[in-house]
Amino acid sequence: MSSRVWMWAASLLVFVTFARAQDKKVEEAAAVIEVGANPSRDLRERTSSFGPTVAVEVSPIENWLELEMGVTPSFGHQTTEWSTDLLFKKPWTLSRTVEFMAGIGPEWIHSREGGVSSNAIAGEAALDFMFWPARWKHRYGWYVEPAYEYSFGRRHERSIGVSFGFLIAVRKRAGSHEKL
Repeated sequence: MSSRVWMWAASLLVFVTFARAQDKKVEEAAAVIEVGANPSRDLRERTSSFGPTVAVEVSPIENWLELEMGVTPSFGHQTTEWSTDLLFKKPWTLSRTVEFMAGIGPEWIHSREGGVSSNAIAGEAALDFMFWPARWKHRYGWYVEPAYEYSFGRRHERSIGVSFGFLIAVRKRAGSHEKL
């Protein structure tokens, strides 16, 4: 089974399984910062790369839409790649300490291989699992985010990767809550 079919099947299974998870009321953060690492694998050339990743996530529509913007430099054998993405995610709260999100979005890729630079537009699909240990009260946590990427550039590269790392919640100011 191709990796694309596998990714869609896994996404569908996760959507169906968790769609009815109860929504627990947890104080929302103004933003969540993700800092971690991202190993990835090119499915066509079977090459691997690794690099740090950082992203900021905000909730413009609570319980319906999360926007995540991130930057990831990746380093492989004689290759450097900078990826910038914007993911539109649907969140589900599975418990007081676990959240799940599925999302898609565009990506811009700047790569340098063998002294030649190129730019490409890509599409990305990701599943995001966030874990907030109870003792940290949604201030700090960790995440795992498997993703599939398809480049619309000259070589139509396809890759898979898994970002993982730490979450840091940026709290709203005390006087910034809306009054009804």
